[in-house]
Amino acid sequence: QVQLVESGGGSVQPGESLRLSCAASGSVFRVDNMAWYRQTPGKRRDLVAAISSVGYTDLIDAVKGRFTISRDDAKNTVHLQMNSLKPEETAIYYCNADIYLSELQRSNYWGQGTQVTVSS
Repeated sequence: QVQLVESGGGSVQPGESLRLSCAASGSVFRVDNMAWYRQTPGKRRDLVAAISSVGYTDLIDAVKGRFTISRDDAKNTVHLQMNSLKPEETAIYYCNADIYLSELQRSNYWGQGTQVTVSS
């Protein structure tokens, strides 16, 4: 069984920073693509940033220049550094990953979510 566990959420003021982390644990053979999504009540879960197994990154235009996604394959972890946060970015942030349980068996997993609140 595989789990994704997020950490690093919290409450900050506009313009401040947070760093989210997500660690995969359990029967992990290899971690492939990893990503961060966010969701507000009543709305769909939207992609924020993604990173491939070889380190290619993609971020939505709204966060380019302020957010950075990175990974530490030795720890099966993905990070999201969020700078200059805005109130409208208040949401639950979810980690997502494609994980190989063996050479041929791959599944997609979600973390439980971590709340990020940006408010003065």
